[in-house]
Amino acid sequence: MNTIKILLVDDQPLFREGLRTLLSLHADFEVVGEAGNGEEALRLVRQLHPSVVLMDLQMPVLDGVTATRRLCEEQADCRVIVLTTFDDDEIVFDGLRAGAVGYLLKGRLFRNAERSYSRCGTR
Repeated sequence: MNTIKILLVDDQPLFREGLRTLLSLHADFEVVGEAGNGEEALRLVRQLHPSVVLMDLQMPVLDGVTATRRLCEEQADCRVIVLTTFDDDEIVFDGLRAGAVGYLLKGRLFRNAERSYSRCGTR
């Protein structure tokens, strides 16, 4: 089975660290990089070529919706899953319209992660 290469994008370093630690427990996942905003994410995607980008929606410099839109236009083979705190927030729908293949609630992240990765078509 191929390893799923993941880029973590969130403006909270502690959240990224925890997410990286938990994903490292899964043999099929490899976190290839981290970014603190959408601009960094676009640069790292070009450099690292991840299979999946876990993208927070509300970040400084370049927000996750705009970064997702640009990423989907530039890198058609990369899949974005947006991260959010609230599932009824309009920004989630903005992220999906921008090209994300799904979303994960930060509070339930690890219960739903496997299902979302499968929807990316990378398994």
